[in-house]
Amino acid sequence: MQKMGYSNICTDLTTFWNRNQGNCEPCDKKAGSEVENNCGRGDDGGIHTDTHKKCKPNTFNDGSQYYCRECSTCPPGTTVVKNCTSVSDIICQEIRNESTTTPLPKSITTHAATSLSTAATTQTYITTVSPSSQQAALWTVPIIIIIIIILLVAALCALMMKKRRGVCKKAFYRRRTSYQNEGFSPIQPERNSEVLCDMLNADILSAPLHKVLDDLDVLEELVILLDPDTQGIKSTKHLASHCSFPSTWITYTYSMKDTKSPLKAVLEGVTSKQPDWTVGHLAKLLRQMNRNDAISVLAKLRPIPKNFI
Repeated sequence: MQKMGYSNICTDLTTFWNRNQGNCEPCDKKAGSEVENNCGRGDDGGIHTDTHKKCKPNTFNDGSQYYCRECSTCPPGTTVVKNCTSVSDIICQEIRNESTTTPLPKSITTHAATSLSTAATTQTYITTVSPSSQQAALWTVPIIIIIIIILLVAALCALMMKKRRGVCKKAFYRRRTSYQNEGFSPIQPERNSEVLCDMLNADILSAPLHKVLDDLDVLEELVILLDPDTQGIKSTKHLASHCSFPSTWITYTYSMKDTKSPLKAVLEGVTSKQPDWTVGHLAKLLRQMNRNDAISVLAKLRPIPKNFI
């Protein structure tokens, strides 16, 4: 039997006649309730009933439908996790280990059987998780021992490095600057020169700066490390600034980066204006820039014959 509505214009019972708009508008959907015919409104704007009525027992509406639907039932082999309410359907869960569930007499109600099945399932789950927790605890002790060993080795290495610093001589100050060009400042000795001695031998520190330009492999690695302008990492721009190159020159050099490396331009500029500069001077600037990775590349310079110096 077809439901009777309150509107003669809107045949869809989930809509009502809007006199102001002159059209049939849909009723609102409401969780836990179902819509009344034509939202309880007539074509003249009169209100006959409330817009919604509550769902009947064993029915529900989650707010996605106009009318309440009958609650579902859990199929065999599953258990009830959450009973059906006026706003949600029943929630079922598959029984994980049916063998642990004790057979129930026929006199026991369905609800009691469901509770026992859920308890057995929970017990089985806890039993499988406990061994994993024990294994995790067993792994903790070896990890702690490994960390302690690493810390001891690091402390021993630091102690050995400190002893070596007292033996190292400041070899890269053997060459004396014959003259000073305008725009360049001589580098003053600092404590971190001892660190350079730990990273570079005396022959490399005292080698002429143009040795870096002559060794193409070393130069290529330095270009890869220093030319990229990465935020938070000092680059060729900072090296040029330490060498007192003006900012306009640095900007122009980077604008020509596609045709010539900015680092190569800086090294050529320094060697032409300060021919007495050594690799040690460059290493000192790199140390001030916290670029020990570039200093490590300088260690790959091939030694210079004694008669060349």
